[in-house]
Amino acid sequence: MKKNALIGIVGVLLIASLAGVTYLLFNEKQANRELQEEFKLEKEDLENEYTHFAQQYDELKMTVANDSLAQLLEQEQLKTQRLLEELRTVKTTNATEIRRLKNELATLRKVMVGYVNQIDSLNRLTEQQRVQIAEVTEKYEQASRQVSSLSEERKNLTKQVTLAAQLDATNISLFPQNKRGKEAKKVKDIQKLRISFNITRNITAQAGEKTVYVRISKPDNDVLTIDRNDTFTYENRQLAYSIKKYIEYTGEEQAITVYWDVNEVLYAGNYRVDIFADGNLIGSGSFILSK
Repeated sequence: MKKNALIGIVGVLLIASLAGVTYLLFNEKQANRELQEEFKLEKEDLENEYTHFAQQYDELKMTVANDSLAQLLEQEQLKTQRLLEELRTVKTTNATEIRRLKNELATLRKVMVGYVNQIDSLNRLTEQQRVQIAEVTEKYEQASRQVSSLSEERKNLTKQVTLAAQLDATNISLFPQNKRGKEAKKVKDIQKLRISFNITRNITAQAGEKTVYVRISKPDNDVLTIDRNDTFTYENRQLAYSIKKYIEYTGEEQAITVYWDVNEVLYAGNYRVDIFADGNLIGSGSFILSK
């Protein structure tokens, strides 16, 4: 009798345990389904946001005239589209990837806000510049009407100022050297030509880096040059040069020396040296090389 009662009690306990386990499994399965549904909804929301971001970049690019900024927007849009494609291939159960892409979206949002602020600033600046240009244009037109009778005088003054600011090369010398660096007495012994000159002091000339071109013309007016494509612009023409020299002009007098290595046959006669800078002929000299 007692044995049967014990068996009954054990049976009841087993049934109760089985019911408890079944209940827990059911709850866990239900929780998993709810979690998967939550991930699915989160993924859909992310896809919508990524799609919206890509469309926003299209709208932003239409408001930008700056090529560099437009290129940066294009790069961010391509990145957004790439991440969107990654998101579409991610399973809803992959919580780690969804979380990573969600963080990427937060970063994209910050970048987007930065670009929007930058574009707004540029647009405000552009509008401000447009107003300023309009004001300056109006003032200029008024001034032009008032001083129309002085137009010729202004032109002459501008020309005088330009001439005053032009560099000037003086004390031009040409020294033929032999292979020992001494003066070559005969033209056949010349190994190098040393050209020296001074650029005079001019406080009205613009200071900074300048390019000086030296043309050495033979008696037949042919210019000594390494390559016929070595040219510069002078009075809307392309002239060949012998030597190009970069200088840092400060406005004070400056002594310059350049060299020409003789790799061609020279002959006796009158040689001419012309020096150019800033599109102007700033000095010339003639020199006789003897037999």
